[in-house]
Amino acid sequence: MTGSWFTELTTWVAGNPGWLVFALFATALIESLAIAGIIVPGVAMLFAFAALAGKTGIPLSEALIWAGLGAVAGDVLSFSIGRLLKGRLDTVWPLSRYPGLIAKGENFFRAHGGKSVIIGRFVGPIRPIIPMVAGALHMPWRTFITFNLLSAVGWALVYILPGFTVGTALASEIKPPPHFYLVLGVSFGVLLVVYLILLQMRLGLGEGSRPYRWLETTMARYDATHRFWRLYTSERPARRGEFPLPSLMMSVTALALFLILAQVVTVSSKLYELNQQVLAWFALLRQPLLDLPMVAFTLAGDPPVLIVAAVLGFLVLVFRGYYAAAIHVAAAAILASGSIWLLKAGFGIPRPDTVMLPPSSGAFPSGHTAGATVLVTLCASFIAAESRQRQRWQSYVLLSLPLLPVALSRLYLGVHWFTDVLGGLFLGLAITGVIRASYSRFDRVPLSPDPFTWAALGLWLAFTAVYIAGHWDGAVLAYSPQPVAP
Repeated sequence: MTGSWFTELTTWVAGNPGWLVFALFATALIESLAIAGIIVPGVAMLFAFAALAGKTGIPLSEALIWAGLGAVAGDVLSFSIGRLLKGRLDTVWPLSRYPGLIAKGENFFRAHGGKSVIIGRFVGPIRPIIPMVAGALHMPWRTFITFNLLSAVGWALVYILPGFTVGTALASEIKPPPHFYLVLGVSFGVLLVVYLILLQMRLGLGEGSRPYRWLETTMARYDATHRFWRLYTSERPARRGEFPLPSLMMSVTALALFLILAQVVTVSSKLYELNQQVLAWFALLRQPLLDLPMVAFTLAGDPPVLIVAAVLGFLVLVFRGYYAAAIHVAAAAILASGSIWLLKAGFGIPRPDTVMLPPSSGAFPSGHTAGATVLVTLCASFIAAESRQRQRWQSYVLLSLPLLPVALSRLYLGVHWFTDVLGGLFLGLAITGVIRASYSRFDRVPLSPDPFTWAALGLWLAFTAVYIAGHWDGAVLAYSPQPVAP
């Protein structure tokens, strides 16, 4: 029965495309509305309507905006219901039919506080319950609206982009070549393995490890090295005496690998052949289905986007009185920008000549990869520092993953050699390591997020969306592949 009305509804909307944006808005609203979101198959409907949007040529930005507005409206209504029924959620019909779900939502909110509005939007059955619970448990309106708007950006991308991409592919009747998954998987895997090796080395050198204890004992034998060790140990009461050996060794190792790569990249015929093969592999993947996300990823790694992130982070830290952290964020941005510019000019390695308007700067190292690496790994290191030693790897891995799509987009679009991206990754990790090691001597208090932090993140996401939209047409033209000579 459910499948029948669902099929009839999608068929009707397909025959009346003028109602498609309203269908996206209404479905997102119902899917986010308390209790209704449990009964209605909102995820399936959103996927179907997003696919129709991609197939009929509706702009992606329009589909994202209408779906996002519907989700925000649904959450606001749920929050209002919670405020109205506070203390009576489990006694009023139809909420009284779901006492277990209400209890799960309340426990989740008490465990995660304001963050539950963001996290809960992506967590299965409690998704439509959390805003109502937040209202019932007296979350301030201003805080809720901030978290609600912030989470709506990511929600719209996660729920609309897959269906929209499928619809676009159906409209263009594109079939990936046989080697599509192999090439993309191998390239992604190589970058991930290189990063994880360095990450594992960092995590294996923490306080209490055998290398850490050996070095601590060795440094204590000499007055000068002992003073150096004590100077850079953390002064935070919970981690007093912890020396930043993982950050320091990651920086030294990544810098050594970068210098080795920089020395051989211009003289090694093997690396030249590897670069040519990787470029050829990605050239075979070029098709409109993948151009959309890859251009978006590469625009998200443009210097203005990364600089705005650094500026907002600096201002938030200064405003909250974390002056040492703010200075180190500024130092990381200046060091990354300056070193990338100098290295590109110094090496002068030409870029691949595969797109209509390639960037005018040198190829080595990849500025997008280096900048994105510094941004996400520095954020990950600050967040991981507030976790237990054994749980830090989760923050590093999860928060660092966004740099991989940015790096892959440079290879896919054909504006960088593989060694450029690898060099950018090494350079970014070296900068992050030295900045974190330097900050250790000033690490006295926890850096906990607050509404200003989330507001700054929301502002940066909004700026990124506006920047991508404003530069979209020019980027699509610039990164279009050159026509192949007959």
